[in-house]
Amino acid sequence: MLCGSCAVYPQEQVRSGPQDDVKSYVQVQQLSETNKEKVVLSNVPFIKQLPELRRGCEVTSLAMVLQTAGVQTDKMKLASEIQKVPFMIGNKHGNPHKGFVGNMYTYAKPGYGAYHKPIYELAKRYLGERAVDLTGTNMETLYAALQNGSPVLVITNSTFKLLPEHKFQIWETEQGPVRITYHEHSVVMTGFDSENVYIHNPLRSTPHMAVPKRDFEIAWEQMGKQAISYKVK
Repeated sequence: MLCGSCAVYPQEQVRSGPQDDVKSYVQVQQLSETNKEKVVLSNVPFIKQLPELRRGCEVTSLAMVLQTAGVQTDKMKLASEIQKVPFMIGNKHGNPHKGFVGNMYTYAKPGYGAYHKPIYELAKRYLGERAVDLTGTNMETLYAALQNGSPVLVITNSTFKLLPEHKFQIWETEQGPVRITYHEHSVVMTGFDSENVYIHNPLRSTPHMAVPKRDFEIAWEQMGKQAISYKVK
């Protein structure tokens, strides 16, 4: 049984510095065998959440997006700044729509994660009106953002495919019922082609992880179509 969101992969050294060139750049490759485009954002820094942030996939993913936008920040600063709520408030759970629930740093204390609203609020503190909440749109909108040079933070699950319903539960919060899964995970979309979506997964050791496109789309939709990006200057 998982004790928090962001299922753990083997630990790797963390890279947390921005790239020298933070201007948006889209690499478009013509695939001759299919005559279709492969779009990859080659300038998105790859940052790992471990070992410092056991449940810190959301702020680590946000750090990648903000650094690409030219912001000088890092995952630990964002971890300290994101709105937080207790894991339990009396006999009710904290609400991930209101803030990061519980402890982000260790599995020794209870915790969960955050949904798009507190992530977007933090992004706005750095980007102002450039920050864009794409929650509730569709995957074509996310692909268009990538084509325009903006990486996209998404809330998904750690399997990147449809989760069975028994993996979900309903939490009673002060604001009402909230659907959660301990497989909740946040990654950064960096590209796509006809078959795959490419992501920076903060729990992996290499960038541009390929995930089957349709599986990724279904998993994102199942988690409420939550996504954050920004407008290119």
